[in-house]
Amino acid sequence: LPPAEAEALVRALQGSELRDIGGQGWLRQHEYVEKLNMHGILSASAGQEQLLTELLVSHAKIPVLIGELISVEIWKHKIFPVLCRLQDFEPRSTFPIYVVLHHEASIINLLETVFFHKEICESAEDSILDLIDYCHRKLTLLAARSTAAAASAELPAEPPASPSAAPVPPQELQKQAEVMEFEISLKALSVLRFITDQLDSLPLSALTRMLNTHNLPCLLVELVEHCPWSCWEAGKLKKFENGTWHVVPPEEQGKMTKLDGQVWLALLNLLLSPECQRKYRFDGFNKSQLLKLRAFLTDVLIDQLPNLVEMQRFLSYLAVTDPAPPKKDLILEQVPVIWDHILKKNSGKWEAIAKHQVKHAFSPTDEELKLQARRWAQTYSLDMMEALAPEKPRCRVCGAEAAKRCSRCRNEWYCSRACQVQHWQKHKPACDLMA
Repeated sequence: LPPAEAEALVRALQGSELRDIGGQGWLRQHEYVEKLNMHGILSASAGQEQLLTELLVSHAKIPVLIGELISVEIWKHKIFPVLCRLQDFEPRSTFPIYVVLHHEASIINLLETVFFHKEICESAEDSILDLIDYCHRKLTLLAARSTAAAASAELPAEPPASPSAAPVPPQELQKQAEVMEFEISLKALSVLRFITDQLDSLPLSALTRMLNTHNLPCLLVELVEHCPWSCWEAGKLKKFENGTWHVVPPEEQGKMTKLDGQVWLALLNLLLSPECQRKYRFDGFNKSQLLKLRAFLTDVLIDQLPNLVEMQRFLSYLAVTDPAPPKKDLILEQVPVIWDHILKKNSGKWEAIAKHQVKHAFSPTDEELKLQARRWAQTYSLDMMEALAPEKPRCRVCGAEAAKRCSRCRNEWYCSRACQVQHWQKHKPACDLMA
């Protein structure tokens, strides 16, 4: 994006009411977030994300993004299930609902891109407490997944890449939401690790909240122990990286993934900081949980992340000592407010909001659907999408490497004319919308 357009998009970011989610004004906000998200990914890959970081800080938009993130999270938990239960809800297309589900993923992805920078963490101000709570909720869900459940839930499912004109059953929408929830939780893990990098810049009660209110060190131990982003299937180890599950060759099974690294770095930040050691309760349970890490600190792992030698020394010391309990400081504790504010404001109104959104947001006419499809085609420009793609496009039918594209909508790829003809009846409704 040109600098002037990026600044205009950042300036235009604003919070929205839960009732307005899915409406025209909200959709414009989602377009702004999506464009900034894609711009952030491309800028970060080129090492040029400084402009976006400065814009978000100077216009104080990080608290706005955190508020929107939590708003959509509440919508998914409180309103989306009501929508799926409504008997008279038979939309022509479920794509508008999918956009709302995808909005949370877009925001957390944007935050993951920029939270690497200290000034972003500082600009969040008190809303960082809400973000810490958000990350804790996501990591709790992640830790609760068994490896088998993760494999069966995530491997077969593929979120749709383009809007569908045919109605999708509520069960299918819920399945798509579960797939996205897994990927969102992994992004939340990265955001939390970046927050722990900036412990000195956090509000006074943020550290207490991470260590004692949520006991994040023990939660991270659970992630190390159960590793929900890897699983065994048919005797083969599979790991989730870059948005897909892939088989790990035997010679690379000891290689640390980016997600493994994020967990270990967060643990290093939380356990080795003198201030954290002073505030954390090393009671019998916490101590026994932390000592489980020793079994995972192999020579192979330490060779890949040498800083873990310090962790190994700390755990050896912890095993033979009983650290003094933390002193009770007499302070006024800050508490997160965004989640509670939204819940109190909309308590008892969930069904009324769902019915309002069915009438005004999720039942578009054919003309409105075509107009929105054209706007999305402009948002997701082909050049931008190809730059973001981690690998070459694949045929929609057989999965082979594709070099041909639908000339009408330019949205689907095929390896041959035969595959395109075979897929036409399924593709035609979406093609008519996009063309």
